[in-house]
Amino acid sequence: MSDRADDPLALAEYTPGATAVLTDAERWPTMDAAGLARLQRWRRHPSAPQWVHATGDRLTADAVERVRSPLPTDGWLDAHLDTARGLLHYRRMRGLDGLRDFPPVTRADLVDDLAAFVPFDVDLERMLHGSSSGSTGAALLIPDDVEEVARGFHLLVSLAGEAGVRWRPDGERLALVNVVHQRQAFTYVSLVSSFAQRAMARVNLHGSAWASASDRSDFLRDAAPQAITGNPTSLAELLAPDLRAAARPLVLFSGAMALSAPLRADLVDAFACPVFDVYGLHETRPVAVRTDDGPFRVLDRRVLVETLDADGLPVADGEVGEITVTAGENPLLPLVRYRTGDFGRLVVLPDGATGIADLEGREHTVFVRGDGAPVPCVDLTQQLQTHGARGWSVEQDAAGGVDARIAGGDADALRRALVALLDQPLTIERVDRLGDLGEGKPRRYRSAAR
Repeated sequence: MSDRADDPLALAEYTPGATAVLTDAERWPTMDAAGLARLQRWRRHPSAPQWVHATGDRLTADAVERVRSPLPTDGWLDAHLDTARGLLHYRRMRGLDGLRDFPPVTRADLVDDLAAFVPFDVDLERMLHGSSSGSTGAALLIPDDVEEVARGFHLLVSLAGEAGVRWRPDGERLALVNVVHQRQAFTYVSLVSSFAQRAMARVNLHGSAWASASDRSDFLRDAAPQAITGNPTSLAELLAPDLRAAARPLVLFSGAMALSAPLRADLVDAFACPVFDVYGLHETRPVAVRTDDGPFRVLDRRVLVETLDADGLPVADGEVGEITVTAGENPLLPLVRYRTGDFGRLVVLPDGATGIADLEGREHTVFVRGDGAPVPCVDLTQQLQTHGARGWSVEQDAAGGVDARIAGGDADALRRALVALLDQPLTIERVDRLGDLGEGKPRRYRSAAR
């Protein structure tokens, strides 16, 4: 672990304990002696990293009971739109009779005036806030509701159950570990009050977070988390030999970035458990999920998905459009027709449910072939995955030249595929680890060619 006093890149907000303001009794109002013992055990574990933060679910006894069940969905949309009509953002608008009468909104609207989207009558005593930088880097503090956040844990439990995974409190195993892999991160130990006060943790797998090289595998082995969540970059780090041997999760959940088919296959092979690819944003909460490489299934909860064109109009059936979400799970941020910046096609699944196909998170990039023909980025995705790439960043300059950085896969086959597909000057660099593509959410595709 680096000496932060001598680290020119150290950020004050990541100083251990610098932003903690509540007592343990305030963080966990129902915590009993067994819960306190778990908390102290993992806070003081000999192989634990230096915890940066302290946070709790703040659930009262009544709330603990409520969050174990999903919110009812009967009639939710009408009530949701009625709430939205009272928001400051819509106060001067007329004719907002149905969903499509509401003009779409974007992240920029939230950045400009977040308060205009928060109802006047909500209970702000239940508010948490989470920071989201987004793919644009525009920082946004999002108001989170304590019960909605806690209910999200039980959504994961229910998804696991639908896949045949019995996820119940099990001795002193951590209920869940959220893993990140970045130079500096908020890390903490917490309790899940509504899951028999079992412990969970947010852990940074980056080598700089640990006092010795063996600590991260020793901690993970002893913690034995039942579920592990993270983005593809952090989950790929679990394939390192020391962590692969240490972890034995019942289930893995990937989110925030696109999960490639080869990485999914490697994770399933390594841990012999279901891998859920969850699509959603901090603003909208989880929207859709899949456990294979087919379309995402829109979740049966207070969420409605449309696909819109550049003018905000619905695209034709089966056409690619911008994923636009009406989200009613978070009472502090009731969004209507929120443009996500992601693109895909709406499809009908065999059982009649709504699905999202050809989803390219944060991207709808079109490359230009040497003969001037357009090449949609989904064509690159198919080739890259076929030849074993776990992740990638592909950029095209204004003159047409292509610079590709690819994690894993068959380098020669990948080069041949990209040359055949694009017929442009190509520079390709192969890296071994997904984390070598960069921290955070590296853009998968970018093109300046016209």
